[in-house]
Amino acid sequence: MSEPQQFASDNYSGICPAAWQAMAEANSGHAPAYGEDAWTERAADAFRTLFETPCEVFFAFNGTAANSLALAALCQSYHSVICSDAAHVETDECGAPEFFSNGSKLLVAPAVGGKLTPQAIRALATNRRDIHFPKPRVVTITQPTETGQVYSLDEVRAIAAVCRELGLHLHMDGARFAHACAHLGCSPADLTWRAGVDVLCFGGTKNGMAAGEAILFFDPRLAEDFDYRCKQAGQLASKMRFLAAPWVGMLGNGTWLANAAHGNACAQRLARGIAGTPGLEIMFPVEANAVFVRLAEPALAALRRRGWRFYTFIGGGARFMFAWDADPLRADELAADLRAVAGEAAAMPLPA
Repeated sequence: MSEPQQFASDNYSGICPAAWQAMAEANSGHAPAYGEDAWTERAADAFRTLFETPCEVFFAFNGTAANSLALAALCQSYHSVICSDAAHVETDECGAPEFFSNGSKLLVAPAVGGKLTPQAIRALATNRRDIHFPKPRVVTITQPTETGQVYSLDEVRAIAAVCRELGLHLHMDGARFAHACAHLGCSPADLTWRAGVDVLCFGGTKNGMAAGEAILFFDPRLAEDFDYRCKQAGQLASKMRFLAAPWVGMLGNGTWLANAAHGNACAQRLARGIAGTPGLEIMFPVEANAVFVRLAEPALAALRRRGWRFYTFIGGGARFMFAWDADPLRADELAADLRAVAGEAAAMPLPA
């Protein structure tokens, strides 16, 4: 029996119809294994069409593997990776980037809203140049950030420019890349390789797929032997067609973008519904599919008693995420309960 829809994570959602149908169509008869099938070829070509470039495309089961293997391909063990102190690779991947790179160090920069700046990158990259310190080699940005803010085209270009100046590669962690494109109204090409991004990890799981992320190398030279790296890390699917086929369904008719736009719209709907509520603060600009709310602890406890699930370890407030299937009316119910618990907490007498 299904429960009422929750917004604790966009991973709570099921598989969207386009991805499900493509998997069903792939589930017919036999097909070559390990990515030698027609579905994998179609999915890779769909990415090349979408991004308007002959990029190298690989598929992994999840975002942690995609990010970690991509960074490992750009680094040697004595290199370092510059990231925000709130980047997903730093806060939520259990040391996987360091593990898969055999020890490449993450250099973290304090960032407002989770965003890196060219100034922060330059400061870290030029702080030490001696042989006793891991040599900076890569910059990674989380797009959108862990707090739901989107790097603009100009911001990505400025970061890429300082990377080129300093001889650094630029990796984009795009677990919710579709949501960034929907917010900016720009093409995937403009937000990546045309802006100076070398490697993108394009998330499918949070956009309506059961599992699966795509790793796109816009410079084919950087993808040398990456298939071997995936195999060694347990990311070469034996029945690859079922990891690739959903992408055919998602990319072929624009579902990837429509799903993201819907999630973004529901986040905006919640934000409008609670804006200006006494005792409640929207912590960050709502630009993608996330809303972060600061409430007093009694109000958070009251919200849980009303049956709502949410995380508070990201950003320091209650986080609500809106997936491809988010119900706008359920978002309105959440808004009503947020207003109610904030009002109840504000009416409570202060401790003597």
